[in-house]
Amino acid sequence: MYKKESSSYHPHQLKNKVFNLSFGLSSSKSEKFTPQILGFFDEVIPHPADKVLFDDAKAPGLNDCKSDNIKNIARLAIVQPRELSLSSNRTLSAGWGINGQRPFTSQKSTRDASKLPEFEEEKSKTQVFMEKVMTSKLDQLKQMTTVVCDTGDFNSIKAYTPTDATTNPSLILQASQEKQYDPLIEEAIAWGMKKSSNQEQMLEQILNKLCINFGTEILKIVPGRVSTEVDARLSFDVEGSIRKGRTLIELYKHAGIDKNRILIKLSSTWEGVQAAKVLEKEGIHCNMTLMFSDIQAAACAEAGATLISPFVGRILDWHMEKEKGVVYPPEKDPGVVSVIQIYNYYKKFGFKTQVMGASFRNVDEILQLAGCDLLTIAPKFLEALSKESGKVERKLNPDESKRLSMEKIPTDEKSFRYLLNENAMAYEKLGDGIRRFAADFIKLEKQILQRISKK
Repeated sequence: MYKKESSSYHPHQLKNKVFNLSFGLSSSKSEKFTPQILGFFDEVIPHPADKVLFDDAKAPGLNDCKSDNIKNIARLAIVQPRELSLSSNRTLSAGWGINGQRPFTSQKSTRDASKLPEFEEEKSKTQVFMEKVMTSKLDQLKQMTTVVCDTGDFNSIKAYTPTDATTNPSLILQASQEKQYDPLIEEAIAWGMKKSSNQEQMLEQILNKLCINFGTEILKIVPGRVSTEVDARLSFDVEGSIRKGRTLIELYKHAGIDKNRILIKLSSTWEGVQAAKVLEKEGIHCNMTLMFSDIQAAACAEAGATLISPFVGRILDWHMEKEKGVVYPPEKDPGVVSVIQIYNYYKKFGFKTQVMGASFRNVDEILQLAGCDLLTIAPKFLEALSKESGKVERKLNPDESKRLSMEKIPTDEKSFRYLLNENAMAYEKLGDGIRRFAADFIKLEKQILQRISKK
């Protein structure tokens, strides 16, 4: 039986590896079925007819369980009378196996599994197997929404194969506590110390390089983009934010990273919006963070921002604090409702800015936003979604948004400041978020100074 502690794979990685091997989609024919992978099959395949084929397939021994025997294992998944469309665009049907070969006939056996007496009564158990391996809620969500991993931890990003990844000072601070990231931190310190002897300037250089080091490593894992955050202490400084954005992009360029793979994260203040407007015109893509209201979203869209990140969970936190004892059903969660309103507004008026829901407190919030352009999700919720089966219903649809009756929101400076001020939740959470991110930048600086003092 497969045991997590004996495996070199994260369970989600193991599941993907099993199916990649099973369907012959591995890039290397030398890939073998390790004891952990075979153990995984032992655990998740309950069908006795399938067991017959499985035993035949692994009979030659572990060292021979590759290439040709992949086809035998693959047949385990096609006992159901329906077609299975895979991400590789290959299709398997109940009547025919891999490469047009008849299913249910092992190289070592001529037994027809479909004729075994247990077949009909146990058929439904194979459906359970299919749901476990092929139709997790995470897999379904990925079909309608770009899934982004909200972490600075490389192992978590590798485990869930997201398209993009996001970081912020809090996540980098958390990751910096782990020994495995010491080389990235030490390299950034050495680089910064060479750049300046002035402590303030040196710390700025080190923090810049540390963000780039994390981002560069993440981009070795994800196929898409990484978001790198501007120091929150620049949230009310237009020119300072512009300079920082340019600096970060230049550092990525020196690291060999194309700017199209980077999103510069800016606070959704009036000043942050103006900085984004300038950077976007220069071809530097921006991710507007600390987003809590319609007026912030409207202003960011008018500025041409590439992406916004409305904070679902923090909106809920505020309402739960103010409205003691109130329990919101998932569809009426204030954070969910806010993101849906913003999404509908963008699609109604044809804005190109994409919506990426962020800061979730539970899985239900995530599923209520299925269909959103992107969702950035913490590893613990990616783990939960990868283990859950059942149908995921698309909740957001651009065609339906276009049919809604809505009016445009004025986005001049006076309207922005007034409407933001009128929204007590958004005004308070924006200020709170800036303070929190700024505090984490300061904590990182203190950690770096402690390291420098020991040299």
